[in-house]
Amino acid sequence: MAKRTLAKPVGALIRQLRREQGLSQEEFADRCGLHRTYIGAIERGEKTITIETAAKIVSALGLSLSAFFLLLERQEAGLPKAS
Repeated sequence: MAKRTLAKPVGALIRQLRREQGLSQEEFADRCGLHRTYIGAIERGEKTITIETAAKIVSALGLSLSAFFLLLERQEAGLPKAS
């Protein structure tokens, strides 16, 4: 049985939100203060991020950590973004 990881759904949600804001990976990485290749690895679920990195990323998306994790929870449950 494959080990369940949050890296893939977290990365997928980050990519979705970045694209919804019309940002390239490079523009987004600049906003986050991170390297573009690192953002790409996060979005592909290849990297597990620290809470500090998560805070930088969600802040660059205009969200709080709690709002991001609520969106993630709703997405994982197959629910729409807003209730």
